[in-house]
Amino acid sequence: MSKKILFIVGSLRKESFNHQLAKEAEALLSGKAEVSYLDFSEVPVFNQDLESPVLPAVAKVREEIQAADAIWIFSPIYNFAVPGAVKNLLDWVSRALDLSDPTGPSAINQKVVTVSSVGNGGHEPLFAEYSKMLSFIRTTVVGDFTASKVNPEAWQTGKLEVAEDVKENLKKQADVLLEAIN
Repeated sequence: MSKKILFIVGSLRKESFNHQLAKEAEALLSGKAEVSYLDFSEVPVFNQDLESPVLPAVAKVREEIQAADAIWIFSPIYNFAVPGAVKNLLDWVSRALDLSDPTGPSAINQKVVTVSSVGNGGHEPLFAEYSKMLSFIRTTVVGDFTASKVNPEAWQTGKLEVAEDVKENLKKQADVLLEAIN
């Protein structure tokens, strides 16, 4: 039985640098785990008035998260912080599945999670914010987070060049993630 790792790419841009980094990580997991990408583009801005009945887009992301053995977030840095789209997704999936017990389990409750990021700096505050938030929403955070800078020519070419030390860090992160779910 193959382990399932769900990738959440925090930039909704089709060929974002973080999506390209996720493809590098996916290659490292080839033959070791089944990788899928979460499409959360239809999830609305969180609003308690929309919680019941559960919206189809929210039900879909909850089901995919629940079916995964682990989650790997690939996050850009927006103003030295977690992108709003990812924060919004985590707000939705961290809500209790049974609204009569707000402290009860959520879709992401106890999931093994790790984070990587491509950006031009600000990784430390981003990773600190993720560590704090992911612990608060009761996930199991594993591995050292991997930071990658954008190579200067990528802004014209659209092609991220992943440095060898970043590839090595991704490999270590993948190994720790696999070990945590085995």
